[in-house]
Amino acid sequence: MAVGFLGVFGIFALLIPFLFFILHIAICVWGFRDARRRGRSSEYALLVVLGLLFFPVVGIIVYLLIRDY
Repeated sequence: MAVGFLGVFGIFALLIPFLFFILHIAICVWGFRDARRRGRSSEYALLVVLGLLFFPVVGIIVYLLIRDY
């Protein structure tokens, strides 16, 4: 039984958002660990995670700019 074009497209249509979700969670975990490794408090690391969770693209840019201060 062959999978039609729509079936293959459907698989990719489900797989791509799942991969972006996994990437989003990985970025949040990385942000938390990076903030803690740099000696920041748990509260600061939690704020980083919340920023990355709710504003993923802008959050990562802002965090990368302010993390050395």
